[in-house]
Amino acid sequence: MDFARLDEHLRVTAHATPDASAYTYLEKTVSYGQLYDEVLRVAGGLLELGFKSGDGLAILLPNCAEFVTVFHGALRAGMFCVPMNPLYAPSELLYMIKDSGVKVIVAPEQMASMAPLVRAAVPGITLVVVGRDGTAPDGVVPYESLLTHEPGADTLQSGSVEDLAVVLYTSGTTGKPKGAMLTHRNLSSVAVILGNYMGYAASDRIIAVLPLFHAFGLTVCLNTAIYTGAEIIILPRFRPSEVLAVIQATRATIFVGVPTMYSFILQAAGDAPVDVSSVHHWVSGGAAMPVAVMEAFERRFGAAVLEGYGLSEASPVTAFAPVDGRPRKVGSIGVTLPMMDQRVVDAEDREVTVGEFGELVVRGPNVMKGYLGRPDDTAAVLRDGWLHTGDIARMDEDGYFYIVDRKKDMIIVGGFNVYPREVEEVLFGHEGISESAVIGVPDDQYGETVLAFVVRRNDSLTAEDIQAFCADRLAKYKRPTRIVFVDELPKNTMGKVLRRELKERFAGKSV
Repeated sequence: MDFARLDEHLRVTAHATPDASAYTYLEKTVSYGQLYDEVLRVAGGLLELGFKSGDGLAILLPNCAEFVTVFHGALRAGMFCVPMNPLYAPSELLYMIKDSGVKVIVAPEQMASMAPLVRAAVPGITLVVVGRDGTAPDGVVPYESLLTHEPGADTLQSGSVEDLAVVLYTSGTTGKPKGAMLTHRNLSSVAVILGNYMGYAASDRIIAVLPLFHAFGLTVCLNTAIYTGAEIIILPRFRPSEVLAVIQATRATIFVGVPTMYSFILQAAGDAPVDVSSVHHWVSGGAAMPVAVMEAFERRFGAAVLEGYGLSEASPVTAFAPVDGRPRKVGSIGVTLPMMDQRVVDAEDREVTVGEFGELVVRGPNVMKGYLGRPDDTAAVLRDGWLHTGDIARMDEDGYFYIVDRKKDMIIVGGFNVYPREVEEVLFGHEGISESAVIGVPDDQYGETVLAFVVRRNDSLTAEDIQAFCADRLAKYKRPTRIVFVDELPKNTMGKVLRRELKERFAGKSV
């Protein structure tokens, strides 16, 4: 199947339905025709500044209207984008800016003061700021000035579907973050495949509260919506009560979130009457949803949560719960999406038998071109045409996949493998526990033992209570030998628990 460039998706939708709502942000609704006009202006403005096809543009914006126009404006100009979390420390941002070789940065006006620091570290780079009403310090370009460019002929910038579209930096749980190079074909293939698979329609209203600078939000909330002509309801930040209010006010039809969002929405709803019946797809990804959370959410709202799986290097979705009448299996990431392949392999890359554990590997039009400037890392992860995910999984006899854990997070106790998620699922089943995370710590006798960090609902819960609870549900070697109570667990912007920080905290003996 042939796939188009992402900017072609927008052009086609804007021409087909110019008056349809493209997005709503801060109660302002913009049509696809208006959006495309602004995108053409931004593209022309970038070209007038001297940028050219193949140059890179870093987007340091939170969820906002300008993220959409800058992203598509850059693509329309033939450039590639590097979405970054604006909350990263300056040193983290500078690393990615240097590593990606971008020529221009688009950031909120609050970051204008960083211009001298950035230009000193990266000579010749341009900073465009959003929100200064047409004014900016010397050497800084106001975003509004880009909009003064008159749109030219409505033709695509010369380019190929194989051109680089986005560089997404991995979370960097080990070593420096790596930039996954995703082409237009990689990203548009997922928009097309997922949109068709899930039955996205122009009548849909999608809540975009996931960060658009992350692969999950960028693909499922933005790219897929534009391909299908749906409306995007952009929320600048996650507030569970606000999400519930917006769903009811707009009659939103699709909600996409991570497991922690579902947990907080459930808590925010309480016992109050809430009408979220307009939502026909509740989508979860980014991390495994604890079964206890999923079951509680579904009981409260009478709706099924559909889990999917992916990673940045795969643009990012590779598996999703079946939506064709096949049964949904709780705890599974679903089945392989059309036009993609998945299998489970052993240490020698041989496919294992059904039900056995191994590493999940994937291939398809969505798999990245490689890691930017890292040929050795690329060769290591893209072996024999398969992307090696680093996730331990199993497949059942019906072709459903189950993620057991991250390969690097596996704990080995006296030669036995312990998967943190298995222990965490048991802990989540205790009514006195709201969150938990499990890591392995060194042990002289067994090599490693299990340490559990627990956020409890009330202070009366003791470590002895938890250990007694686990004794009836886990083999002895899997049980936590130590319980550490914490007020909260460290998480990234996607709500994924940062085990690395927990390990560092333990190593520093600050627990």
